[in-house]
Amino acid sequence: MNYISNSTDYNAIPAFLPREKLLRYSSSKLTDSELLAIIFRTGKKGQNVVKLTENILKKYSLINLFQKEIKELQEISGIGKVRSIELKAIHELSQRITKSQQKIIINSPEEIFHNFKKYGQKKKEYFIGIYLDVRNQEITREIISIGTLNCSLVHPREVFEPAIKNLASHIILIHNHPSGDCTPSDQDISVTEHLIKCGQLLGIPVNDHIIITPESFYSFKEHHLIA
Repeated sequence: MNYISNSTDYNAIPAFLPREKLLRYSSSKLTDSELLAIIFRTGKKGQNVVKLTENILKKYSLINLFQKEIKELQEISGIGKVRSIELKAIHELSQRITKSQQKIIINSPEEIFHNFKKYGQKKKEYFIGIYLDVRNQEITREIISIGTLNCSLVHPREVFEPAIKNLASHIILIHNHPSGDCTPSDQDISVTEHLIKCGQLLGIPVNDHIIITPESFYSFKEHHLIA
């Protein structure tokens, strides 16, 4: 039987067909239990999947459900091991999406060190561009190169292309020193000076270059190597 062939009435689609409702209308039209039913896919003996999810959500809120540990989720009737894992994976993805949408405001080298400190632990050199708007809010970030910093690895095109694409107002450069010494090398200074000149020509200034190690950092701007 085709439940949705000619129907334009949302309520005409049976409750046990949440996938069909989503296809016909949109995810925003579905109830929490219907969305959860799509994740679960099947019900249990004597209970269709929507009825199962309705009963679960009568006992637990969505927030409470997703915050439970896998062991706790498995104890809820109708969830089990596989669904527990799926719920935790979805919860983690939603947290990562939320985190990625939170704009970081860069006001000091200390903030950059705090937000990018993990790169200080890397065994190879990572050269990264942070692309900012006029309010110093991060628009995006790009790993430009991995390996010893030199002019052959860091081409201005690769540094400034993301800035142009994302309409960035200015750039902050970061790279790590696996040696643990954040003092800039002659090559670091040479690459930075070259990129500063390119930024001036393009009207996208390089505001700072931060060298990061596990315990410390070096700001070109604070040491007056960038005006």
